[in-house]
Amino acid sequence: MKLGLFGINMGGLADPDSMAQVAVAAEEAGYESVWTGEHLVTASPRTPPSPVTPDTHFVDQIASLSFLAAHTTTLRLGTGIVILPQRTPVVLAKELASLDVLSGGRLEFGIGVGYVPVEFEAVSVPFGERGARTDDHLDAMRALWRGDLEFEGRFTSWHGAEAHPRPVQPGGPPVHVGGGSTATWRRAVTKGNGWYGFAVTPDFVSKALAALAEAAETHDRPAGLGDLQISVSPAAPVDRDLCCRYEDLGVDRIIVVQDFRAMSGGPDPEAADRAVARLEALAAELDLP
Repeated sequence: MKLGLFGINMGGLADPDSMAQVAVAAEEAGYESVWTGEHLVTASPRTPPSPVTPDTHFVDQIASLSFLAAHTTTLRLGTGIVILPQRTPVVLAKELASLDVLSGGRLEFGIGVGYVPVEFEAVSVPFGERGARTDDHLDAMRALWRGDLEFEGRFTSWHGAEAHPRPVQPGGPPVHVGGGSTATWRRAVTKGNGWYGFAVTPDFVSKALAALAEAAETHDRPAGLGDLQISVSPAAPVDRDLCCRYEDLGVDRIIVVQDFRAMSGGPDPEAADRAVARLEALAAELDLP
């Protein structure tokens, strides 16, 4: 099973030296990937359902992963996740294609629909349209990456346009659909290369896998998407026993959140050292190569 590390661009690690130190250490320890996260803005004052304090630092994901691409050679670089309906798909497609080129084809593209209304208000996107926009934007981005000269969607269209460079990975980077709703299961089956469950338990993942299997019986899955890859960030601390439980369920990748509390706030001079010590300890426990 693959092992990733979440939160490389936020909270205590949100400064360049810390980000580079942790990414290099993760690669050397045998981790397969590092993953960023995002909230373009934060609710101030904090009110539910916002998950972080207003002063939380989120270094832009594309900038962060491009920076880390220059410090690593084999590490996969994942967005965990881009809130897709808050973005302009043609611009985002260009940015991600460029990142895939600069990293030598190491990008993993995690997406979600978002759930904090104030964030949508800040970017002038109607909250009620977020699901429809997610589907439209993903279709548009893949069309641009394929080189389609025409596209006509509900929110995005072009006639006689193309963009270069295209991603190194044929058809674009693997898409991991985040969430836990009925729409998530349908979107993962019909449009995703994978599903990403964040802050989950084994019981939830078991139910999610059953829901994905049910969705696969109802919706056709394009053959080009391949097998659905399952990635999870457990809510509980990760150790060998927990990894074995998820592996038995059929999980392909565990993306470790070392400390959910450290995801809020700003850079901490000692955060990188703590992160490196923890990731190396887990790598040793799991006998990573």
